[in-house]
Amino acid sequence: MVDLLGAVDVRELASRLDVTPTKKLGQNFVTDPNTIRRIVSAAKLGGQETVVEIGPGLGSLTLGLLEVAEKVIAVEIDPKMAAELESTIAKRAPGKNFTLVRDDALKVFDLPAAPDALVANLPYNISVPVLLHFLEQFPSIQTGLVLVQAEVAHRLAAEPGSKIYGIPSVKLAWYAESALAGNVGRNIFWPVPNVDSALVYFSKRTVPLGDEQLRLKTFEVADAAFGQRRKTLRQALSNWAGSAAEAERILTAAGISPQARGEELDIHQFVAIARAR
Repeated sequence: MVDLLGAVDVRELASRLDVTPTKKLGQNFVTDPNTIRRIVSAAKLGGQETVVEIGPGLGSLTLGLLEVAEKVIAVEIDPKMAAELESTIAKRAPGKNFTLVRDDALKVFDLPAAPDALVANLPYNISVPVLLHFLEQFPSIQTGLVLVQAEVAHRLAAEPGSKIYGIPSVKLAWYAESALAGNVGRNIFWPVPNVDSALVYFSKRTVPLGDEQLRLKTFEVADAAFGQRRKTLRQALSNWAGSAAEAERILTAAGISPQARGEELDIHQFVAIARAR
């Protein structure tokens, strides 16, 4: 049996540790066990996975994951919470396979085991960089679910043609197919955030789009295209290509209109541009 944390438990733990969630670290703790189980259910875990969790905090989601997953590896930077987390897991999820990594998630390049899935309530201020970092560093990750600020969630899962489709959409699409997986109310967080939150589920592409060199080139194209998103690709990619004329040549070779804009292109078209250079 796993004993999940409730609102009273979360506040008691925080008080005892003298921990105050900070906006600087983008911390908001989930205090409702039913919501935790809904998040874990949305992650579509089969029960045999090694799951990596980023920023477990006091352990609310960690405990929920341990109800289902074979193994959970949690990465926590806060020394106070990291010190308490192992004790919390030992008391509330005895016998479960749990490993704590005490480090900055953006500086983690190795884990005790290869993760199959990533599930996390990501700090709002680094949600996209840390998600992309883990997808880049740990190719074993096949599926994932992240709880992020609603605006970020919609950007990550946006489709071409949308006004919110941009760099995060393209970069996540390189690795995986993604979709929104539900909203999460503000009142289940402590402290209550000033923004809405939402879930994004992703599943790794069965056939990779290319190697690391092509990924870097594709990301350069996306950065350039959306750096001046109101301009045509002929103009937006001129610095990247060396000139507007060269950008037009590359676009034409890739089968894309030089008058198109970045928001119109899907990931395969960005890859085609990178290949054509």
